[in-house]
Amino acid sequence: MTDSDTDTELRVSKIENGTVIDHIPGGQALNVLAILDIDGSGGEEVSVGMNVPSNRLGRKDVVKVEDRELSGAEVDVLSLIAPHATINIVRDYAVSEKLRVSRPERVVGVLSCPNANCISTAGEPVDSTFDVLDDGVRCGYCDTIVREDIAALIDPA
Repeated sequence: MTDSDTDTELRVSKIENGTVIDHIPGGQALNVLAILDIDGSGGEEVSVGMNVPSNRLGRKDVVKVEDRELSGAEVDVLSLIAPHATINIVRDYAVSEKLRVSRPERVVGVLSCPNANCISTAGEPVDSTFDVLDDGVRCGYCDTIVREDIAALIDPA
């Protein structure tokens, strides 16, 4: 390898155990971290590649999280902002499972309705419920439709 090769090569170390989320649309990695409730204060080892070249997407983001496998609810919300993402489960430095996300018909308890008059935001003991549309989500209580910035609705609780 010549010096010029090392100057243009991006190196991110392999993870021993954990999850690699690939094919995230460019610029969405920080939203993926929000979905996973990773803000840098919890001690998780995380590697993030943003706006890296991709044959499939043009530009993509990649997130690697050590010692963590995603829950079904996390994958469901992830599918709303990264519908073509692949999830690689790594064990002993090798990919043991490779999964593609699939959009659920409904997500429950993971998004907050932006409608201040919705029963799900009025302090009532109900879980938020959103029907997943081709181009967004619709609140199951008040029918508010959100097509952009779905990541902003992620319920931090």
